[in-house]
Amino acid sequence: MGQLKLLVQVAFRNLFASWVNVIIGGIILFGTVLVVVGGAVVDSLDESMSRSIIGSVAGHLQVYSEKSKDSLALYGKMGGEADLRVIERFSDIKKVLEQHPNVKTVVPMGTNSTLLMSGNTVDLTLARLRDLYKQAAAGETPGLRAQIDSLKSHVRQMIALLEKDLERRNAIAAENAMDPADLRALERARTPEFWDGFEKDPLASLELLENRIAPLVTDGDMIPLRYLGTDLVNFQKTFDRMRIVDGTAVPEGQRGLLLPKFSYEEFYKLKTARRLDLIKEARDVNHRKIADDPELQRRLKENQTQTRELLFQLDPLKTQQAIARLQKALGSQETELEKLLVAFFTMDDTNFDTRYQQFYAELVPLLDLYRLRLGDELTITAFTRTGYARSANVKVYGTFDFTGMEKSQLAGSLSLMDLITFRELYGYLTVDQKDELEKLQAASGVTDVKREDAEAALFGEDSTLVAETASGSIDVDAQLEGVSQARQQQEQAPRKYTQQDIDDGVVLHAAVMLKNPDMLEQTLVELQEASKKAGLPLKVVSWHQASDLVGQIILVAKLVLYAAVFITFVVAVVIINNAVMMATLQRVREIGTLRAIGAQRGFVLGMVLLETTVLGLVFGAAGALLGTLAVKGLGVMGIPAFHESLYFFFSGPRLFPTLQASNIITALVIVLGVSAFSTFYPAYLATRVSPLQAMQTDE
Repeated sequence: MGQLKLLVQVAFRNLFASWVNVIIGGIILFGTVLVVVGGAVVDSLDESMSRSIIGSVAGHLQVYSEKSKDSLALYGKMGGEADLRVIERFSDIKKVLEQHPNVKTVVPMGTNSTLLMSGNTVDLTLARLRDLYKQAAAGETPGLRAQIDSLKSHVRQMIALLEKDLERRNAIAAENAMDPADLRALERARTPEFWDGFEKDPLASLELLENRIAPLVTDGDMIPLRYLGTDLVNFQKTFDRMRIVDGTAVPEGQRGLLLPKFSYEEFYKLKTARRLDLIKEARDVNHRKIADDPELQRRLKENQTQTRELLFQLDPLKTQQAIARLQKALGSQETELEKLLVAFFTMDDTNFDTRYQQFYAELVPLLDLYRLRLGDELTITAFTRTGYARSANVKVYGTFDFTGMEKSQLAGSLSLMDLITFRELYGYLTVDQKDELEKLQAASGVTDVKREDAEAALFGEDSTLVAETASGSIDVDAQLEGVSQARQQQEQAPRKYTQQDIDDGVVLHAAVMLKNPDMLEQTLVELQEASKKAGLPLKVVSWHQASDLVGQIILVAKLVLYAAVFITFVVAVVIINNAVMMATLQRVREIGTLRAIGAQRGFVLGMVLLETTVLGLVFGAAGALLGTLAVKGLGVMGIPAFHESLYFFFSGPRLFPTLQASNIITALVIVLGVSAFSTFYPAYLATRVSPLQAMQTDE
């Protein structure tokens, strides 16, 4: 103990005795700060991302069939959806999973994706006109006739604008001249005779416009739709970060679709309005300037050159209103709407905010701000599990987002669909289809025959499947009358689905929420064992595994941190080794004198090692203190998400790092280990110096 006390005194005495020690201390301090701050940020990022994934779709655990070809990937895989085997009855796995004392709830799920063709402005207008004519067939009213005449004049104006647009296009690129058949159709649609005879056969006239004129307008889009079929009521109760933004939730027991607010704004909003929104956000949130930002300038230029989507939406009456409002806003006497729009969208940092408010106050009331309105039915065509296309009409009830992740593309890419419709699109019979099939079988006298009895039923003496019949003996209308009436009743009063309908059907996977998330790993193992005992071929995975590539991002962040720490300390080892070597050579005479008066080699070795250890502790503690202060400061201010993609990983607009004791302990252990390792060789050399040789040395 006396020797140890002496060595500690010597170590503290030599702490700042040489500039070499200051260099070594600076390296240790920097490394400690890096480990403390980097570790705290990465751990906080891991925690934030887990909140995003767990709170938006994954739950703490996910279960799916172990017979699946691919692993579950909640956010999709490169090249499409994961190939999962279906779980035939959700109620079977729900019963087993909910028996575990740590399981709070189980939510059925299934994901799929498709592409939707968004009709262009002419398509949408013609569709509304067709609907009005269908209503008029049941009884025309003065109000209905006024709407029809207004839309007809709107279509005529669209055709005039389209003809002008095509003339400019053909003048620029003669090789892209119109097809002669389309040209004849356009010329016919421009004649007064066509419109004078429109009312004689409106549906035939609409067919010409839909098939020949509408395709000439190229502002339709292919919109990606990735949807999650689930028990919508249970989903909203389980994932409490979800909130309805616009519209309403899908009524319990009804079919319906909820679109993510992010995707609704991105894909269905008027492109001109969306560009203005993005510019305003960049200016207000990120403090970017139009004058200095090429991207903002590009968006403004697109608004100036792509005014057609606005022109096509305005009928003659609204066109005059728009001209009057723009003349007032601009103080202009210009009478051509297109030129007024170009002048209006000539914006800079001084007039942007005013023009932005004027756009929404004056022009938007004259326009359809969204191509798809809440309450409309969306026709979704998707590929089933066997590869053929299937369609379903689904009502869009509203939009939703997850609190704190409103601007996240990852969190805003998945639409929510009722599980019944999902099963239909995935190729399984729904309750309605089963009922309809049973009624068809009853009406047509179809009999089920087992495979082993098929030959006897067809060719046996008592065959019941072969009968003589005469032409016209089957009254198809009479046979199908009941089915037709049932379908009409279903369309008028949609069926309300029960919880049993939801549970007694197929799912692809299910989310499991736990009462105590700290027991995740233990619960995972126990649920896996329970499913095997129940004879269910299930695979249970954590949220981290279920998120696939997204979940690996935090691993990449940790690897980057560890690589930076490793490189820093490799450099530190070399520098500390050389520095201690130089310091040891400068103290050869001192070491020799100590040896001459009786100091053993172990004493010399301990002295050199302890000096570096004390140096590491002092500067390491200082680095830990600075790192702690830095993390505390970041915890108050937060690290801003400078890009929308980071909202998901930060679980909000800012990441607020928190410090754990493990971050400081890890940093000090690494620092002390590196210091001792770097010093061992120079200390060993110091013990090999003989007293006589050292005392004869001049330096």
